[in-house]
Amino acid sequence: MTCVVAAKISTGLLLIFLLSACAKDPASLPASTIPIDTSNKPKTYLALGDSYTIGQSVAAEQRFPVQVTAIISSQGILINSPEIIAVTGWTTGSLLAALNNNPPTKTYDFVSLLIGVNNQYQGRSKEEYKAEFSILLSKAINYAGGRSNRVFVLSIPDYSVTPFARNADTAAIAREIDAFNAINKQVTLQSGITYLDITPISREPDPALIANDGLHPSAKQYKRWAELLAPLMKQVLE
Repeated sequence: MTCVVAAKISTGLLLIFLLSACAKDPASLPASTIPIDTSNKPKTYLALGDSYTIGQSVAAEQRFPVQVTAIISSQGILINSPEIIAVTGWTTGSLLAALNNNPPTKTYDFVSLLIGVNNQYQGRSKEEYKAEFSILLSKAINYAGGRSNRVFVLSIPDYSVTPFARNADTAAIAREIDAFNAINKQVTLQSGITYLDITPISREPDPALIANDGLHPSAKQYKRWAELLAPLMKQVLE
């Protein structure tokens, strides 16, 4: 009789042990409660802008957002090809309309914004630019999931040094570009966003920095931008 009771007790203890072990096994938990390790999930990048972002007159792989992801990937970080929302000729108003009509439906690990040259070229007011740029920057932060440190603003390049502007008032163009950049820099820094000034590169007297169309940056110039932006993006991951 004693042996039978002991056997029953042992069996009960074994059952408790097995149940306890199962309770600690993640595979036995409902899927919604299992922690998901996303450390190896590829990073995502959204680039917003105009011809400078879509890479007018260069091959797709030479666009600066694509070169940025190539640099980051070469350093052992998984990152998807960039998603680009940009069209040659777009002003801040054009980009706003596009985003309002077809807004991104997910958040991104990185978002860049470069916009304004067509506001200057079309003679749009600086007041309009400031208001619309501010809205675009807020949207960019939202697309980054509210993480302002994941948003990067690039300054407007100066096309006054290009063959396209040879017969124009280049001094006036340069002054206006500086004025628009003063606006986007102020709004950017006040929002605690990283500001990357690539305008000095665009003003370097190197014909190789200009694409064959005589106006837009070449792949070489885009590479220079990418080499500055990629480390800033990588830094926020460390």
